[in-house]
Amino acid sequence: MKVINLSEQPSLLNSYLKEMRSVDVQKDSMRFRRNIERIGEIMAVEVSKQFTYVAELVQTPLATASVEVYQDKVVLGTILRAGLPLHQGFLNMFDAAENAFVSAYRKENEDEFGNVDLEIVSEYLAAPSLEGKTLILVDPMLATGMSMEIAYKALLTHGKPLSTHLVCVFATPQALKYLEENMPEETTLWCAVIDPELNEKKYIVPGLGDAGDLCFGTKL
Repeated sequence: MKVINLSEQPSLLNSYLKEMRSVDVQKDSMRFRRNIERIGEIMAVEVSKQFTYVAELVQTPLATASVEVYQDKVVLGTILRAGLPLHQGFLNMFDAAENAFVSAYRKENEDEFGNVDLEIVSEYLAAPSLEGKTLILVDPMLATGMSMEIAYKALLTHGKPLSTHLVCVFATPQALKYLEENMPEETTLWCAVIDPELNEKKYIVPGLGDAGDLCFGTKL
């Protein structure tokens, strides 16, 4: 699996990451969602550089111009609910893409000794055919990598994509290792930033907290 970490090259993206991390700025849920969306727009352009392009002619008011246009049939896949703003950022750029949605949530089971076992549960899938298409599967927080793998395998019931791009804002070394062991070798993983560790509750550190709650409010 190929891993591309966009934070290795400082860019405008870092300004949005800073605001998302800030305990003061992230309280504004509308701004938080918009920052994820803007990061999605930036990452969409980077992912598009891996596509197949063909020259097409277009008539301007003055002459004919040749433009390189991507040929990939794109399906944007999203893990609900935190993935929605990131999905929207990609959809702003790939406005002709088909869309897929998968539910995946964390279920924490605590034993009598206080040890927490994390389980990823998936109960919903809505997707078009993926056969021969370019799948872009997005989720802002890649903590363990389990949600991404479960979502990917659920989507495979709708066909085998020609190529697969996994996209996240925050990732951890643990998640990278897990996906390298459980995803096809030809997969490309795009990260805005890779944070160093997970805490005992499987949250990314330093991270930003719970992205879903920050986007849409706390849940029961």
